[in-house]
Amino acid sequence: MTIEVLKPGLQTTVQDKGRYGLQQYGVIVSGAMDTISYQIGNLLLQQEDYASLEMTLLGPTLKFHCDTTIAITGGSMAPLLNGVPCPMWRAVMVKCGDVLKFSSAQKGVRSYLAVKGGIQVEHVLNSKSTYLKARIGGHHGRALKSGDRLPISEWSTTAPSTTIDVTNFKLFENDVTIRVLKGTEYESFTEKSLSLFEEATYTISKDADRMGYRLESDAILHLQQPTNMLSEAVTIGTVQVPPSGQPIILMADRQTTGGYPKIAQVASVDLSKLAQLPPYAKIRFKLISLDEAQQLWIKQQKHLNLLALLLN
Repeated sequence: MTIEVLKPGLQTTVQDKGRYGLQQYGVIVSGAMDTISYQIGNLLLQQEDYASLEMTLLGPTLKFHCDTTIAITGGSMAPLLNGVPCPMWRAVMVKCGDVLKFSSAQKGVRSYLAVKGGIQVEHVLNSKSTYLKARIGGHHGRALKSGDRLPISEWSTTAPSTTIDVTNFKLFENDVTIRVLKGTEYESFTEKSLSLFEEATYTISKDADRMGYRLESDAILHLQQPTNMLSEAVTIGTVQVPPSGQPIILMADRQTTGGYPKIAQVASVDLSKLAQLPPYAKIRFKLISLDEAQQLWIKQQKHLNLLALLLN
């Protein structure tokens, strides 16, 4: 009972919610980049936090060697099941021998394939997530290759027919404003730099990956005084400013500590939206308060909880 990889796509990896509780030992968290789409995929299958496939920019072609139920969420890669368009954001039954083919990303950059019972690779340090740079977790610690076979469970019960509306989560927007809170060293930047940080339009550079997004603009940010910092804890969404003056946003495969000044922290509510942006996308930053960030996050979690109730 497996999924066979006929074509691997550009970068398809096994991901779950991540590897928590080990950052004090230098072990990164990793996990799904777009956690909202990842969670909804599992909710559609009436399960929580099971390992799924994360597909980036160009999806794979997969063959199922047993009956099961799947849910495709996140960015659209125009999935075809046996040559026929396969609906997204709902549970779908597949039969032994069915072939699921994904194309290049047409909306967003990351699509998720949840499978009933999850992708059954081994846990490594309490997670099935693939960390590519350390080659741990997932399927042999790497992105999938042609010929790989991923163990799954057989499942023949009829799938729920509900198709969900995800507009409340605002994962895909043309005018992308990313809401941020003040970072630890926010006050250390010059007044002009703080103004530029909110006024500038930044371009996500080609050097954007699961570790972080390098940003580019004409707005160079400066500290009031040169400083030598000790490395300290960072997290997903931390916005660091290296000596170049061009910000870097840390993402799922970020390091556990960083030594650059932190001008801001992306509000958790906007992390999934950020994860669906491709290289060369334009973004702007908007500073919000901690209270506002918390209220936005609570609202997002309420939408997820209501969805879970609806699907159960």
